[in-house]
Amino acid sequence: MKTLVQRNIRDRIMESLLVLSTIVVLLPLVIIIVHVIVNGISALNWDFFTQELGSPSRALQGRPTGLVHTILGTLVVDSMALIMAIPIGMGAGIMLSEFPDHKLNPTIRIMNDTLNGMPAILKGLLAFVLIVKPMGTFSGLAGAVALAFVMIPILARTTESALMSIPWSIREAGLAIGLPRWRVVLSTVMPAARFGLVTGTLIAFARAAGEAAPLLFTSFGNNYLPNHWLGMILGPADTLPQRLYSLAISPYTHWHSMGWAAAIVLLVFVILCFGTARYLTRQKH
Repeated sequence: MKTLVQRNIRDRIMESLLVLSTIVVLLPLVIIIVHVIVNGISALNWDFFTQELGSPSRALQGRPTGLVHTILGTLVVDSMALIMAIPIGMGAGIMLSEFPDHKLNPTIRIMNDTLNGMPAILKGLLAFVLIVKPMGTFSGLAGAVALAFVMIPILARTTESALMSIPWSIREAGLAIGLPRWRVVLSTVMPAARFGLVTGTLIAFARAAGEAAPLLFTSFGNNYLPNHWLGMILGPADTLPQRLYSLAISPYTHWHSMGWAAAIVLLVFVILCFGTARYLTRQKH
């Protein structure tokens, strides 16, 4: 009886410590979220989502300003980056998982680990050398390439993990009916791992969406909405992380409030991506 009471006391103590640890971890996050919302909620209005930022004189004259070009630029640049990264990242993950004895795998793994550990700002410099210098101008395309470098190692890792979780018997079933190896991977293994693949894609997308450093050397930013949608691809494009940084260091109070509002939009965007990934993970189980 005494031993049972001691066990219950230990369980209660450990449970209390776990709850306290969780609170300690979550408290800074809650403080940051509340602080961002309190400072930026006043700038979230109709003009914020429909007007462009324009020149500083526009705000000083009391004319409406917003970040519609920034939100659209973020969607365009991040979507292009995802389109570039998915074939390369998932292809590397498939190679590592489905062909573990291939002679290229050690090289792929080293390159993937190197790219994953490389600071984001260096990925921006790499995109600057590959895209900006040959084109002679900053562009949304260069920003997309930089963010693709951020996504690729995450996609490779998550794809490899998702495919390795699928039982080998599924592969054997496809091979037994005469399907070639590539068809087995595309038609049986990847559909079985779809929740993990989608989750990895969303995590990579959310991870890259919050990067500002690579975009300072590539997409650069723009205070105006381009006359044509190609202007966001072939010319300087605005994105939320980069615009948030430039607004934060500006000398104008109104722009500071808009920076906090941009942080709210970016925070909601990232939370939605991670929330969807979490939901899909639960659906898998």
